[in-house]
Amino acid sequence: MLKGRLGLETSRIPHADRHGLLWLSRGKLSVNDGTLQFLASGSGELAAGRYDIPYQDVSLILLGPGTEITHDVFRLCGSHGTGLVAVGEDGVRMYSAPPRGPDQSALARRQVMLWADPDSRLGVARSMYGLRLGERMPRRDIAALRGIEGARVRERYRLMAKQYGVPWDGRCYDRLNPEATDSPNMALNHAAVAVRAAAEVAVASVAAVPQLGFIHEDSSIAFALDIADLFRDDFTLPVAFQGYNHWRRDESQPLEREVRRLAGVELRRRKIIPSMIDRIKELLGADDGCDHR
Repeated sequence: MLKGRLGLETSRIPHADRHGLLWLSRGKLSVNDGTLQFLASGSGELAAGRYDIPYQDVSLILLGPGTEITHDVFRLCGSHGTGLVAVGEDGVRMYSAPPRGPDQSALARRQVMLWADPDSRLGVARSMYGLRLGERMPRRDIAALRGIEGARVRERYRLMAKQYGVPWDGRCYDRLNPEATDSPNMALNHAAVAVRAAAEVAVASVAAVPQLGFIHEDSSIAFALDIADLFRDDFTLPVAFQGYNHWRRDESQPLEREVRRLAGVELRRRKIIPSMIDRIKELLGADDGCDHR
C-alpha cells in the first residue's frame, strides 16, 4: 500500500479489517477493469507512475491538490464503504462534506449516549477542560467551566505571546468580519482553521457525529471544534506565533501562506491527526474495535 501522509497510515480507525488512511495528490484517480488506480504525475512523496489502490483495505482516502477523479471512483468507493475527502495542501483545509466513514456505528452511538445524558455530557466536558488546563475540573455547570477556562486562556495567550516575542493586545476576533484584526490575531485565525480541518478529518475517520459537541453547541462541526481546542496550547498557539515571526522577518509572502505552511509541516511531523483519533476514543471510552453493547 502507498505510504500515507501526516502519519495517517498508522492511525487506528475502527475498521477491524482496514488499515487507516491514505493521502494522494497530483495525479488522476480512476477505475480500470474494476480496480482503483492512481496515475501519479510525480512529486516529492510519490514517483510518477500507475499505482493500484487497495481501496477495500483503506478507511478513508484524502485527495490533495492537483488530484483529478472520475465518477466511477465514487461509485466503487461508495459501494465498499471507503470514504473520500478533499483536503488542502498537507491537510490544513477540509473542503468536502464528511463521508459515511467506517461501516460501524458503535462509536457514534456511544457518543450519542454520552451526549444525551446531562451528567455524562458534563463529565466529558470536564474531561476536555481537564486536558486543556492540565488539572481536574470541579463539578460545576458548563457555564462555570467556560468562565474558568476563559480566564486561563487569556493568560495563556499573553504568556505564549511573550515567550515568542509577539506583540499582544488580547484576543480579538469578529466572526462576521474575521479580517478586521491585527496580524498576531490573524495568524491565530489561520492556525485555528488548520487545526480545525485536522479535527474534522479525525472525526470523520472514526464516524463520530460532528454536530454533537460537549462544549461547543451551535456549530454543525461542534465536536470537531471540541477536539481542535484540545490542541490549542501545544499546536495552534505555537504554530500561529512562530508563523507570525517568520512572516515578520520577510513579508514577501502572505501571512496566511506562512502559517499554513508551518501548520502542514507540524501536522505531519507530530502526527496530530492520529493523536486526535486516539483522544476521541479516550474521551468516548471506545476501544479499537468500538464494540459497545
